[in-house]
Amino acid sequence: MSNTPRTLDDWLAHCERLHPKSIDLTLGRVRTVRERLGLRFECPLISVAGTNGKGSTCAMIESIARHAGYRTALYVKPHLVHFEERCRIDGAMADAATLLPHFAAVEAARGDITLTYFEFTMLAILRAFVQAKPEVVILEVGLGGRLDAVNAFDADCAVLTNVALDHTEILGPDRESIGREKAGIFRAGAPAIVGDPDPPASVLAHARSIGADLWLQGRDFTLHGDRQQWSWRGRARRFSALAYPALRGANQLLNAATALAALESLHERLPISAQAVRTGLALVELPGRFQVVPEQPVLVLDVAHNPQAAAALAASLDQMGFYRRTFAVFGIMADKHIDGVIAPLRPLVERWFVTDLPITRAAPAAALAHRIAAGASTSSVSTHATPGEALRAALAAADPADRILVFGSFYTVGGVLRDGLPRPATLE
Repeated sequence: MSNTPRTLDDWLAHCERLHPKSIDLTLGRVRTVRERLGLRFECPLISVAGTNGKGSTCAMIESIARHAGYRTALYVKPHLVHFEERCRIDGAMADAATLLPHFAAVEAARGDITLTYFEFTMLAILRAFVQAKPEVVILEVGLGGRLDAVNAFDADCAVLTNVALDHTEILGPDRESIGREKAGIFRAGAPAIVGDPDPPASVLAHARSIGADLWLQGRDFTLHGDRQQWSWRGRARRFSALAYPALRGANQLLNAATALAALESLHERLPISAQAVRTGLALVELPGRFQVVPEQPVLVLDVAHNPQAAAALAASLDQMGFYRRTFAVFGIMADKHIDGVIAPLRPLVERWFVTDLPITRAAPAAALAHRIAAGASTSSVSTHATPGEALRAALAAADPADRILVFGSFYTVGGVLRDGLPRPATLE
């Protein structure tokens, strides 16, 4: 091709221009290019779908596997700040320069096939994984499952964290429709781990119709906990007196239990020790998932952008203890259930600092402010051009005993993380 991209940013801009749609849910194009590239994994592949908790579950599986001594490859999306976050090999984010040959290989292999941004970039990253020769590959599925590009690769273990309402215009209007789409990552004869305590009937029906090895939370694996510790029991293994995962939040125990079930289902190929479980859960890291910056005022960063995630965020905030006031920095995509995201946080937030985001899909700050003000009796709302500006305004208004929540879109949290982990004392 003429004007061959020279940098990662050049390649990403090229990927954005290739296909007329940002989302085109078919697998034929990806499968064809995958075959041309000869992409095959000789190790176990775990795919993780779900409305919420995918990133956390992937991070826990990766951390436990790494502390068991395995070389890991982890693909997650979207990223918070840098594209390279999507590609982690043995726990380290890929270097931009090392990805360039893989983008060039996908470009050469695709011929006249027009791949979407997500399809092209995923194939480039997975080519990097194949060459790295990992011992376990973990792939985070996108908004659906059945027709997501990740599903062009057969999973040795498929995980479904939970099913809630999100992307209803694409996946369907209810949990049964959405569950059916997400269950499309299951494979005949392979473990299908369902972390949702109340899964839609469509998920169970699909697993049984294809003959998947269905693992249900509450039946094939269970968890019990008190304020100090928790325990887990699977089909053949149990772990007692576990410390809580390093990832904070109301739903992280469910995510941890689901991660352990996935690893137990592959125990013949990936033996995991109790010490690896303890260390992996104790040291797991994932920015932007109820991430608490213990300064004065305290900052909480969370990418909750659908009603279920917002409700879990509100529950987690309730468990933090007393703060004099809570301020919220908020930005979100226009196609989300915005009122359903705002509602659980209304009782907790005294002042809202809403922000525009650098993407056409985003809800304008002025429109968000109108929706918040329309249903509020005491909250005040201000609008800002960027997440950084919104955070600085919140810091200027806050006292040391207050709490500032930054939440909503990945672009909101990523916007305040762009220059490194925010430190209130340096931002005022």
